[in-house]
Amino acid sequence: MSERVRVAAVIQRDDRVLMVRERVQTGPGRHDGPEYWTLPGGGIELDEEPELAVRREVLEEVGLEVTAAREVAQVPYPSGMTTVFRVEVADGEPLLGVDDLGCSCPRMVGLEWVEVPPMTSQHGGSPVPLLIYCW
Repeated sequence: MSERVRVAAVIQRDDRVLMVRERVQTGPGRHDGPEYWTLPGGGIELDEEPELAVRREVLEEVGLEVTAAREVAQVPYPSGMTTVFRVEVADGEPLLGVDDLGCSCPRMVGLEWVEVPPMTSQHGGSPVPLLIYCW
C-alpha cells in the first residue's frame, strides 16, 4: 500500500450508496484493464484538511455539493490510508466528473447506485461496500 493519504465519501439515498466505477490503466493512455467500484474520493492535497478534501473530491467526481460531513472510519485502501466520511449532499443528480488525462491513475467510467442490504444493530446504519472489484 502506498503512503498516500486519501478521503472517501459515503453518499446514501434510501437503501443505495453512490459508487464510482473506475477502469485500471494498463499502459500509457490505455485504460482497458479490470473495472472496480469505489466510493467517491481521492488524495488530500498538501496542507488540505480532510473534510475540505472530501468536499472537493465529491464535487469533482460526482458534481454534488456536500452540505454536511462526518468522519466515520479510517481504512486501508490499495491506494493509501483513507479517511471515510458520511456526507449529506444538496439536491440534484450525480454527474460523472472528468479525469486529469495526464495522470497514471485509474479512469472514472461511470456512476452506480449500489443497493446495500438492511442491517439490524443497536446502533443502526448500513453495511457500505468500500471497494468492489469486477473482473
